[in-house]
Amino acid sequence: MRRATVSEVSAQPSSPTAGAERVDLAAAYRLVAHFGMDDSIFTHISARAPDGEDGHGRFLINPYGLRFDEVTASNLVTVDLDGRLIDDPHGAGINAAGFTIHSAVHAARHDIHCVLHTHTVAGVAVSCQENGLLPLNQWSLQFHNRIAFHEYEGIALDLAERERLVADLGDAKVMILRNHGLLTCGRTVSEAFKLMYNLERSCRAQLALQSSGAPIHLPSEEVCQRTAQQYEGWDGEHPHNRPDVEWDAYLRLLRKIQPDFES
Repeated sequence: MRRATVSEVSAQPSSPTAGAERVDLAAAYRLVAHFGMDDSIFTHISARAPDGEDGHGRFLINPYGLRFDEVTASNLVTVDLDGRLIDDPHGAGINAAGFTIHSAVHAARHDIHCVLHTHTVAGVAVSCQENGLLPLNQWSLQFHNRIAFHEYEGIALDLAERERLVADLGDAKVMILRNHGLLTCGRTVSEAFKLMYNLERSCRAQLALQSSGAPIHLPSEEVCQRTAQQYEGWDGEHPHNRPDVEWDAYLRLLRKIQPDFES
């Protein structure tokens, strides 16, 4: 298996009209940047390639070297699970560590459409805490007893790490990468983004509280469990084939401030 580190552009060009999957993925990149969750040209978000692009075993990811606020629907790279670049419109290839992490999840979790990974100050700080995210508030209770952990093994360039990463992830949608950062998975791009947005806010709130030095009041275990179940119940009552009004609101924001993301 060869790692994708250089550009290998396919003879088949990208579709001139970006599909909904590409638009949503480009939107996620712009939103991560807009809300201050990006890290220069590093970290990555991926989504399974649309069926019309022969999506079996292929996923979309950002071109290496672009800032998140430069990603568009048409410059996303298509790569397969063996690391072959099927379509590389920007000609820059992809982040090798990104391939390791994202190919691992897409190969193992067929229920997952989108994988989102960040290195924020708050996320990295909480990833370095022995107990990880604490059940402090309504945001963090969404994740109560629903976070997986993966030990740091260095920069993710060793493809052998993929087996350990997916074993640690199990059937979870949220993972703290110890001493590294955060990872969320979603059945849609929207779900992965919203999980990360709430996870990031939970980490920021935890650090703010810890730095205040004030005594910490924790909800009861019963309330923690019930709140987490309420979040899950909301998903059941609002299945992903219904209009996603929150995601629509985010798209309206981007169309107002960064309309080129759809190009």
